[in-house]
Amino acid sequence: MKDSSYYKVETIARLAQWRIDNLSSCSFRRSDPFKIGLWNWHLALEKNRVLMIKLYPEITKLSRENPPIASFIIRVLSSVGDRKPLIHPEIRDQQLKNNDDFVWPLDLQLGGKFIIDVEFLDLKTVPLQGGEPYSIWAEGPSRKRSHIAALTCLNRMLTEGIYTDITINTSDGSLGAHRAVLAARSPVFQNMFAHDLQEKEYSTINISDMSVESCQAFLSYLYGTIDPTDFLVHRLALLRAADKYDISDLKDACHESLLEDIDTKNVLDRLQNAALYQLPELKESCLKYLVKFGKIYDVRDEFNVFLQCADRDLITEVFNEVLATWKGF
Repeated sequence: MKDSSYYKVETIARLAQWRIDNLSSCSFRRSDPFKIGLWNWHLALEKNRVLMIKLYPEITKLSRENPPIASFIIRVLSSVGDRKPLIHPEIRDQQLKNNDDFVWPLDLQLGGKFIIDVEFLDLKTVPLQGGEPYSIWAEGPSRKRSHIAALTCLNRMLTEGIYTDITINTSDGSLGAHRAVLAARSPVFQNMFAHDLQEKEYSTINISDMSVESCQAFLSYLYGTIDPTDFLVHRLALLRAADKYDISDLKDACHESLLEDIDTKNVLDRLQNAALYQLPELKESCLKYLVKFGKIYDVRDEFNVFLQCADRDLITEVFNEVLATWKGF
């Protein structure tokens, strides 16, 4: 029967220890998984001509898609005599994917009891969307709580109208907002308030091309408190506002969202918006959906209307795509 104590790794904070009571004659031993950071880990011992110590993450979807980039110190402490700890040179920012990425060969015999001690100095991961690696421990509990509290306060400022100093007039109603927030989020708003324009003089902004509900969703996004359902409902209005007021992150968010649910009911409308707001990936996806996937035949009536009112250059692109596809057959 397996003795679980042989395989258990004790952990506290960022420290892991595996106590080996007797390695005996076995040539391989792997610890049970232990959790440090986002990942489960294994330590392993392999005896051949030398003793090899390995550290690696458990193979999961997370470790495949986001393999840890680890910085750590690993030591071996022996109970035999007064031998000093064996310390591996500090590992810095090494990506660990499998059991061959970190191997420490020890050209000596370890008898009796000993401890493998791993102190994790940092663990980093790369964002799924790309970019520089970041420490998973940089976003500590205090910072997360601070973000949540700040967003809660911003939401109260907006929904409860706390010290609002600008009025936004929409097509069917008015809303209060804070010029400091608007100016910080949009260079267009900042320019309005920095010069002697009517927005500064009368403390009002006229956004007549938005309904009060769409404008509420727009402000909620700027304040960082938008509800996902509201975002989906008002995507096109938000895209128009993002383009008009030069808010690149909102424009990117709308673009990504509009790519996710193209269908026969919206593809022609999406195609026109892609051309209007210069969204190349959305335009390419709509053309592919219509032409390469043959859905243009499912929207014949709508496509005839589209031909009568769409931009001439866009119509030319559609026909060029049709011709290129036919040549491919």
